[in-house]
Amino acid sequence: MLWVPVTIAAAVTQLVRNALQSGLTGSVGTLGATMVRFLYAIPFALAAYAVAMLWLGQPMPGFSETMIGWVLTGAVVQLGATALMLKAMHMRGFAVAYAYIKTEPVLLALGGWWLLGDVLPLGAWAGILIATAGVLWAGLPRGGGLAAFRGEAAPMLFGVTSGAMFGLSSLSFRAAILTLPGAAPWMAALHVMTCALIVQSTLLLLWLGLTDREVILATLRAWKPSLGAGATGMLATLMWFTGLALTAAANVRTLGLVEMPLAALLNRRVSGKSLGRKEWTGLALVGVGIVVLLRSVV
Repeated sequence: MLWVPVTIAAAVTQLVRNALQSGLTGSVGTLGATMVRFLYAIPFALAAYAVAMLWLGQPMPGFSETMIGWVLTGAVVQLGATALMLKAMHMRGFAVAYAYIKTEPVLLALGGWWLLGDVLPLGAWAGILIATAGVLWAGLPRGGGLAAFRGEAAPMLFGVTSGAMFGLSSLSFRAAILTLPGAAPWMAALHVMTCALIVQSTLLLLWLGLTDREVILATLRAWKPSLGAGATGMLATLMWFTGLALTAAANVRTLGLVEMPLAALLNRRVSGKSLGRKEWTGLALVGVGIVVLLRSVV
C-alpha cells in the first residue's frame, strides 16, 4: 500500500523536474539538459546517503556482479531514453509528447513477467490496457484522425521509443534492487539510484569531453537552474525506485500516469494552448484505468 503515495509523489516531482529540464534545452542543448538530469542530482543523492548512514544508522547495502550488471543496463538505457524524451518534447507539445512516452506500461507488464516473474491479476492488466489506450487516444492529433499521424512520425517515434527504453530501465533497476533483500526498500532504492547516477554522469562527461566540451561549460554556467533540476530529479528518482522496491514496475508506472492531467495543465499555462475534447477524453480513460488498477492490486 505504501507504494501508492510514494508513486504519486514521484509523478508530481518528476513533472516539475521535466519542466525545469526541458527549459534548459534551449541554452545547453539536448545532451546538456540530459547531463544536468544526472550530474546535478549526485550532490543531493550523496547528501541523502550520508543522512541515511550517519543519522538514521542504515548500513550500506552490498554489491554483487548481478546488481552491478542490472545497474549498468538500466543506467545506459535510461540515458538514451532521457535524450529521446527531451527531443520529443522539443518537437511536439509538452503534454502530447508525454502521451507518446507514456505508452510503456504494457511492455513493462510483459517484461516484468518475463524477466522478473512479476505476475499481475487480470484486473491489473485491464487497468493497464485502459490507461494505455487513454494515452494513445490523447496523443491523436486533432482534426485529422489517423491520417494526421503522417506528420507526427518523427515525434511519435522519439516518444514511443523513449517510453519503451524507460520501461526497460525500470525493470533493470527493480532487478538491481531485488538483489538487496536485506536492506530497507528505500535504502536499497537510494543505493541503486546513487550508483546509477554516478555511472550515467561519468559516461556523459566522457562522451561530451570527447565530442563537445562546450556543452559541459554551458551546463556549468547554468548551474543555478541546473541545481533545481538536479534536486527535483533526485527526489523523483528516489521515490520511483522506492516504488519499484515495493511492487511490480508495471503497477508503479501505470499509477504514475496521474501526472498526465497535470502535464496538460502545465502545457496550457506555459504555452497558452488548451487541450481539446479528444485529449481530455484520453485523460479520462487514463483515470479510469488507474482506478481499475488500484482496485485490483490494493
